[in-house]
Amino acid sequence: MRHRSIAAALLALSATAAEAQPRPTPYWAAIVPDAARTRTGPGRNFPAVWMYRRAGLPVKVVQVFEAWRKVEDPDGDQGWMQANMLTEKRTAMVTGGVRPLRAQPAADAAVAWRAEAGVIGRLRRCEAGWCELDIAGKRGWIETSQLWGVAPDETFEE
Repeated sequence: MRHRSIAAALLALSATAAEAQPRPTPYWAAIVPDAARTRTGPGRNFPAVWMYRRAGLPVKVVQVFEAWRKVEDPDGDQGWMQANMLTEKRTAMVTGGVRPLRAQPAADAAVAWRAEAGVIGRLRRCEAGWCELDIAGKRGWIETSQLWGVAPDETFEE
């Protein structure tokens, strides 16, 4: 009986270690809290360089070091942030101007509504250059080229 519980404990430990392994970079994430700082390096002893005050802001994780992630924001600025400040629940930000969100993923589909540049929504799925974006319960399809937070050729489903 004791051998089975040791084996079970080792199995659980290896499963936990596998879950703790970071994803290959780059990958997309979003800032969780309303206020999150970036630093010049991966540790609290490095100077803070920026305070983000926008929960849900999509960022690109470009490097991983222990419990720290080097992130790039929509302006191209980079800094190190604690991993617990990020979630892999996908968001995207509308870029460039007022953009149509369509009823279907097609350029000739009816416009369901429009969103201004800087608006952030939850990504539901992406395929063939289009993403379904949920902004405060309103959904529509938008071209990936009009978003920050998704690769142009990415296929994604929540």
